[in-house]
Amino acid sequence: MYRSDRYARVNHSDFGPTLLIVCTGVALGTLMACNRGQNKTARNDTTVSAVAPQAAVAGDVVDSTSKIPVFVTLASAQDAYTKRQYHEATEAFDVYVLDHPDNAFGHYMLGLSAWKSGDLEKARTAFERSLELDSTNVKTLLNLGRVLLEQGKSDEAFGRVSTAVALDSGSAEVHRMMGRVQAARGERDSAMTSYRVALSMDPADSWSMNNLGLLLIEQGRYEEALMPLARAVELRPEAPAFANNLGIALERSGHPSAAAEAYRTALKADSAYTKAATSLARVDGKTDSTTVDVSGLAAAFNLETAPEGVVAQ
Repeated sequence: MYRSDRYARVNHSDFGPTLLIVCTGVALGTLMACNRGQNKTARNDTTVSAVAPQAAVAGDVVDSTSKIPVFVTLASAQDAYTKRQYHEATEAFDVYVLDHPDNAFGHYMLGLSAWKSGDLEKARTAFERSLELDSTNVKTLLNLGRVLLEQGKSDEAFGRVSTAVALDSGSAEVHRMMGRVQAARGERDSAMTSYRVALSMDPADSWSMNNLGLLLIEQGRYEEALMPLARAVELRPEAPAFANNLGIALERSGHPSAAAEAYRTALKADSAYTKAATSLARVDGKTDSTTVDVSGLAAAFNLETAPEGVVAQ
């Protein structure tokens, strides 16, 4: 039986039998060749078997008649995903959903794996299929929205995320995602409102702070950007993008020395962050005309309620 509780837990026995793939290569990358490239694929029982040619290795003798069994279970596919072996996980879940076409969770995990491996179109197709089977799953709606944003389809993303807001309006993540979509559509004021609503629900939502600060930077409101960005860096000093954005706001509001410290924080988190390195070289050694208390700015950023007139349904 398929579980619909936002995929928070997985009971492997819920998702059907183990798949047995018989092919002539031990690498998981051969699975799709086995499953799709041949005509000997059984689809009416609990195993999937096929024969694919083994890749030749220098000094090896290829025996086209040998068969090496490769097992794919839900647990093993998830294990590949957990280990960030996203290409392998994509291939494994692709095989899994072929034998379990009505399993929404399998399609959801295929979508996540494909997205992480860079195959946006496969990810989109998998998430859409998952939603055909479970149209009210908020996580699937949000992740489909993220994929659509990466594809430059902000209007389609807006529709999916709007559905998520209607289903779970008490979630900070949902409102933060709506803010991203609105920003992509050029609706900056609405996006800032969404980020503030998210922060009223989760005052430690560092991504909403960062995104809010970035929007303020884009509008030239550098002083206003300092508080949310200072707080985001305080919460997540290991996030180089947060520190880099704080550095930009500090530099453009007339605090080059403080900006240099922010850029150094970004480089401490990621020594290969070229944007921060370039910016640091530009401001290093300069002095501030006025002092700025970055820690005080972070402490001052304390949104407890949504803006007046905004009701978080």
